[in-house]
Amino acid sequence: MTVVGGIDIGGTNMLAALVDDDHQLIEQAKYVTPPTGPDAVLGQVAQIVGEFKQRPSAVGIGIPGPVSGGVVTRPPNLGHWPAEFPLAAKLRQALNLPVEVGNDVNVAALGEWVAGAGRGANFMLGVWMGTGVGGGLILDGRPYMGAFGGAGEFGHIIVHHGGAQCGCGRRGCIEAYAGRASLERAVALAVAGGRTTSLLEIRERKGKDRLTSSVWAKALEKGDSLATELFDEAIAAIAIGVGSVINLLDLDRVVIGGGLAERFGQDLAGRIAAEAEPWTLVPDAGRKVVIAELGDGSGAVGAAALARAALLLPEAAG
Repeated sequence: MTVVGGIDIGGTNMLAALVDDDHQLIEQAKYVTPPTGPDAVLGQVAQIVGEFKQRPSAVGIGIPGPVSGGVVTRPPNLGHWPAEFPLAAKLRQALNLPVEVGNDVNVAALGEWVAGAGRGANFMLGVWMGTGVGGGLILDGRPYMGAFGGAGEFGHIIVHHGGAQCGCGRRGCIEAYAGRASLERAVALAVAGGRTTSLLEIRERKGKDRLTSSVWAKALEKGDSLATELFDEAIAAIAIGVGSVINLLDLDRVVIGGGLAERFGQDLAGRIAAEAEPWTLVPDAGRKVVIAELGDGSGAVGAAALARAALLLPEAAG
């Protein structure tokens, strides 16, 4: 059995796992992501690999931001990183192991494709609803990263010309309506403008510092008008994007992941499918819109799949 490591680096936490030939997690642990820059992250990854009960044959990394040739470009939510950083090369040197690096949502979509809700798909879109809105693509049975490593940026499809301000600096992106950070800003602006909502009260009662998926779920259950209005707008933006990508790529599977997907389950996927249908030129009863199955583990499983591919096809590594 060949055991490889998969590490999903997020803005707050890192999930690290050892993964076997069947894409099953045989060991996993969470760590805090160092906020002080790439050197600290390199040290943390080296420590993680050293603490595995078994030395992996290779290591795969998922990280926010575009990745091309192992170079990470402007990773969002990671403080004190330069515009470009050769993460794969630095880790290969530090670990003395084959290392592959990919965008975190591309990698999570890959995890779902090899071992989760995307199994058997040939043309798949993964959509992850979190602080932002990310995406990943499988096209003709192969992960698709694009010419420069930036493919799959579903959250930055424009759905409203001149619309809401997005964190990327543009207006009208899906993320400006459906990302958790954008939703929180919309709530704050609405409250400052005199709207009332139970969202903030629920957040305080739960002891949260953010409007988490559980806070939204409770407010929606109570019929909170502002929460309902903003959530409806978020789903509409996601559905327009899904319909547009289906029109462009003729997908056979859409996998929805992230905290909201875990909280609302297949009902959320069904609603997105129904709202995407009017935007889809060629509806197809065989197309599936489903919820991710692997939860937090999808990124680690996908990162490990990258590492395993590097072992099988070393000439493709780089």
